[in-house]
Amino acid sequence: MKNSILSTQPLSTDLAALLLRLIVGGLFIYHGYGKLANYETMLQMFTDIIGIGVKPTVILVIFAEFFCGIFVVLGLFTRLSIIPIFITMIVAFFIAHAKDPFQTKELAFAYLLLSVVIFVLGSGRFSLDAAFRKK
Repeated sequence: MKNSILSTQPLSTDLAALLLRLIVGGLFIYHGYGKLANYETMLQMFTDIIGIGVKPTVILVIFAEFFCGIFVVLGLFTRLSIIPIFITMIVAFFIAHAKDPFQTKELAFAYLLLSVVIFVLGSGRFSLDAAFRKK
């Protein structure tokens, strides 16, 4: 019973890594683009929660969500690219939304956990990382 639907073995770990990267990275691109497109509004909405100023905070969040999201989708420097996303979600969950009810911050928590899974899993065979390693 090799790789059947009833088997306990994964059908394809590489395909799972690709799907996870596309879904999570795509969602971060979506959220990051919204912040990038509405940069001035974001400056007014954000607060200086980590002590580096509002403008650097917004820039770092946009970098993590939009640009690192692109790298995750492409599978380029995947483990390195997921670290800023992971840090952003830690700050969102534990600092920015610390006093909020769990329902308000559960999306940040889910993204935090998914970023850990991507870090552990890596980019897989269907990625630019793998393509560059072959050469």
